[in-house]
Formats: sequence, structure tokens, C-alpha cells
Amino acid sequence: MAETRVRVVGIGMGPQHVTPEASEALRSCDYALAAEKSVDDPLLAVRRQVCGEHGLELVTVPDPERDRAAPAAGYEAAVHDWHVARVTAYARVLASRGGTAAFLVWGDPSLYDSTVRVVEALAERLRLDYDVVPGISAPQLLAARHRIVLHPVGRPVHLTTARRLHEAVAAGETDIVVMLGGAPELTAVGDWSIWWGANLGTRSEELVAGRVCDVVAEVEAARERARASAGWVMDVYLLRRESAG
Repeated sequence: MAETRVRVVGIGMGPQHVTPEASEALRSCDYALAAEKSVDDPLLAVRRQVCGEHGLELVTVPDPERDRAAPAAGYEAAVHDWHVARVTAYARVLASRGGTAAFLVWGDPSLYDSTVRVVEALAERLRLDYDVVPGISAPQLLAARHRIVLHPVGRPVHLTTARRLHEAVAAGETDIVVMLGGAPELTAVGDWSIWWGANLGTRSEELVAGRVCDVVAEVEAARERARASAGWVMDVYLLRRESAG
């Protein structure tokens, strides 16, 4: 079995966000490895563009099916099974090709992305070394686009997913960055303020800010414009309770 190295590289939202450190890491690789969700996957096309700018071959594997019908209580188990299937698919390619492979990660690998976990599992099966190169994250882009700080002076900010937003509100969090959302679930925070963005840093970028109760329809319309323009939508938003100051 050929000896292998893996580099997990954050690429922000595409070529415009690839840092000099990430660019250097990509140029040190022999190929990049990615899951292909469909023949016309627009996000795969962005990865292909990044690879083209760095002289990398993009090797794809069919993405295993994930049980998206699993109830909330079975969510983590469904994701675990999906990751195991991905590990198996990637391991076949890595064992065959060896060399240095790149995994291109949206945003930064530290936030709501499981590539590092997948590579850790690969390291248990194969003889490989790996490192992680940071990227520009969605919360960073959100703050920059809206020209805000994500938390008031001396206070924390809570990062969570749309699935767990209601838990954060019930726990008394007052500054909440929400990622991995579908259409925002905002019924419980109508009197809060929101700074919302979709497809940040791309030509299909959309921004909305204001009181939640005033801009819900505007957010929905902007989200659909982003999807229509790009063929996909990734959104992130900050919620702040008005009394938080």
C-alpha cells in the first residue's frame, strides 16, 4: 500500500477566499478528493475551479446516501453511518493512489464540518499523515459584510445550528450565530434583531438586516434569489435579543 499524506484545506466560499497559506498547501498536493453528490453539482464545480487554479486533478467518488428521513433522535446515528460510508469510499482511492491528497473544505474546517473526523477515521485504516490548513469562515464573512462585531463588549457569542436554535433561546443565549440552516426558523425570536447573509463572498450574495418581525419576508425572498442565481444556497445569521444591548 502506498504511503499517503492528506491535507485538509479550508477554502472559504471559493477561489477568492483561498489564503496564501491554503494556496501553498494545495500546490504541494498531487490531487484533490471530493464527494460527488450529482452530475451537475454546482458546489463541486467551485471545487473544480479551485483545483484548476492550483494545477490539481480533482478525483471524485459518488457520495453515499444519507438517511435524511431519520427523526431528530436518530440524527447523529444517521450522520455517523454516512461518515463511515464516506470513509470506505475515500479509503479505496487513497490506498490505490497514495501520494498527497487534498480535501477542500467550505469555510473553515473547525466549524460544522466533519472532514477532520473523516480523515481521522481514514488514518485508523491507512498509513497516512495529515494536517489542517484554516480557511475563512462563514461567521467571519457575515460580520465583515454587515460591518458588525458578533458580540457586545465583554459578552460571549453562541454558535449553533438551525436545528438547535430553540434550545439556545430557551437557555437564555442573547447573541446567537446560526449555521447549517434551511429556511430560518424565526418564529420564537420575532422581537430580536437579525443580520443575515447567503452565499457570502460570491456573485449571488444576499444580505438582510433588521428586526426579525419586520424582515422575515425579505429574508425568504433574498434566500430564493440566491438559490435561483447560484443553484444552491448557504446562509448564516446572527440573532441578538434587543435587551442584550
